[in-house]
Amino acid sequence: MRDTHQTIWLALMIGNSRLHWAHFTGETLIHAWDTDYLPADVIQQLSQSQTLKDLLLKIFPSNEATGKARHGNMEDFLKTLSSSPPSPPPLLVASVVPSQTALWQTYPNVRILTLDQVPIKGIYPTLGIDRALALWGAGNNWGFPVLVIDAGTALTFTAADANQHLVGGAILPGLGLQLATLAERTGQLPTVELPQQLPQRYALNTQEAMQSGVIYTLVAGIKDFIEAWWRDFPQGNVVMTGGDRTLLVNYLQSQFPEIVDSLNVEANLIFWGMRSAALLQR
Repeated sequence: MRDTHQTIWLALMIGNSRLHWAHFTGETLIHAWDTDYLPADVIQQLSQSQTLKDLLLKIFPSNEATGKARHGNMEDFLKTLSSSPPSPPPLLVASVVPSQTALWQTYPNVRILTLDQVPIKGIYPTLGIDRALALWGAGNNWGFPVLVIDAGTALTFTAADANQHLVGGAILPGLGLQLATLAERTGQLPTVELPQQLPQRYALNTQEAMQSGVIYTLVAGIKDFIEAWWRDFPQGNVVMTGGDRTLLVNYLQSQFPEIVDSLNVEANLIFWGMRSAALLQR
């Protein structure tokens, strides 16, 4: 990948259920958004795009209809791309889905970021690169020691000490996955959506009972992990990221406002980690 110091480039984190994108100019994050996985033929077409605008219009054939912006407004963003590079911009890819990674290797000027390029010490070989990058991004922004709580398909805890050495972490099913599993693996439990606010603890119907069971136990578990972290690292930072971060912060605020007061929340930790790793590899 070309020097990213002054150029436009894209970052792509291939997650378990979605693609997470970012557009950078040099070290500045301009825009971030999410999409579903793209078909192989669309990925092949991307390599033929002549400008950044052409490329993004292939990813977003109907603007926000196929993607969800996380940083700014996608329609306004596309309007700003009146001039862009004469060829597809450099693409930095990190992935937890090997089959998807292979599809993107046909893209020109692509670099696949691997776990050994994330400068956290003591990383074990099967650590998810998404966890490592989020941890590196959080530590670079708030400082080490730091605990990252990533509220995605899986809920993960990942921590590093003041020497940037991996302390360890934990993985459990996320909010949506727990509810979906109850519906899919039982005979009569229904499909249930997540409420925006903390539900009543003692429910009087099945749907709310499922919400209560999953949410209250998950929130209590998060509180326990954070308190254990602060016992071991009294000055340690805690950062929450991931697609369910806003819901979990709302739930925590209702139950444990003192936890939320000391919690940092940031959607783009992985991209901060990717940016830093890209700069280190220049």
